[in-house]
Amino acid sequence: MGSQDIILQKANKYAHSVYKLSKQLPKEEQFGLASQLRRAAISVALNIVEGYARQSRKSEAQFLTIAYGSLKESQYILEFAAEENYISPESIKDPSLLGEEVAKMIWTKIKTLQKHQEN
Repeated sequence: MGSQDIILQKANKYAHSVYKLSKQLPKEEQFGLASQLRRAAISVALNIVEGYARQSRKSEAQFLTIAYGSLKESQYILEFAAEENYISPESIKDPSLLGEEVAKMIWTKIKTLQKHQEN
């Protein structure tokens, strides 16, 4: 199993956990914060898939960079929702830890791809 497979599996797990958590947001946030959170979380996995499909290191690095940005966006929304008392701080603990793991993996892969582009 390649590193991209592991990253994608974890990004998929992250997206599912965030989707599940987003259902706890108040009704008045279902078209606002919840929608944005879901789009950002699924964007992580979608951009990883698209980057792999491009089959060039440069394109893959670009899409992984977008995935990384989407991940950070979704993490911020989770923290914001907890600070607004829409969801409990405890409920974001596991998704946040998984998100950080995915972020580190994506960042490492980006740096590896960029290093290979230079050589």
